[in-house]
Amino acid sequence: MLHHFSISVNQPQHVAEVFGEILQGRVVPFPSHPGSYMVVAGDEFGTLIEFYPIGTVIIPQAKNGQCGFASAPQSSNYTPFHVAISVPISLEEIERIAVREGWDAFHVNRDGLVDLVEFWVENRLMIELLTPKMAETYLSLFKPDVIEAILAGFIAQSAAPATV
Repeated sequence: MLHHFSISVNQPQHVAEVFGEILQGRVVPFPSHPGSYMVVAGDEFGTLIEFYPIGTVIIPQAKNGQCGFASAPQSSNYTPFHVAISVPISLEEIERIAVREGWDAFHVNRDGLVDLVEFWVENRLMIELLTPKMAETYLSLFKPDVIEAILAGFIAQSAAPATV
């Protein structure tokens, strides 16, 4: 179960405010790292997202045996990180927010299995958003018996000889 994650963005406060709207949560400064903000969804899972200034990295044992923060040069505008989260708002509301922010948002279907919205924060970082209806489908696919059948299909497909 995912409870929280952190990402670095160009405008931490602004991005936090946008996600406060999407999650219908509360935005507050993140006290451990100046210039950072977090969104607290206030849900039963303790969902929280931390937004750090771009280039922030987390390093081990920097502060009394715990992780700390440092800056590193940004090597690319894009990152391999992404996460899928359920949100309490509709596809139309997500699209309206994306248009307002000037960020890309694409309603897509993954391999004929599930619909989601690729929400491109600052047009550089993808976060997959699932509306309540999309989340219902997603959760039905990831029940143990169903996911085993899907994974068996993926394994069989990857073991098949390549065709030219």
